[in-house]
Amino acid sequence: MGPIGMGSLLLIVFVALLIFGPSKLPQLGKAAGNTLREFKNATKGLADDDDTKPEKKEETK
Repeated sequence: MGPIGMGSLLLIVFVALLIFGPSKLPQLGKAAGNTLREFKNATKGLADDDDTKPEKKEETK
């Protein structure tokens, strides 16, 4: 799972439960998901702009 092990992940979830409470965690997850989705859409738009630029074609003589 990368640099974060299972024990570390469980500790992070436990601390999040203590700080925010179980009723707020779904709302926080939804907000984080929406933020990531908006960021992904914005960066996709930037990448699409780069792809649609016309390329210069060299003239052959």
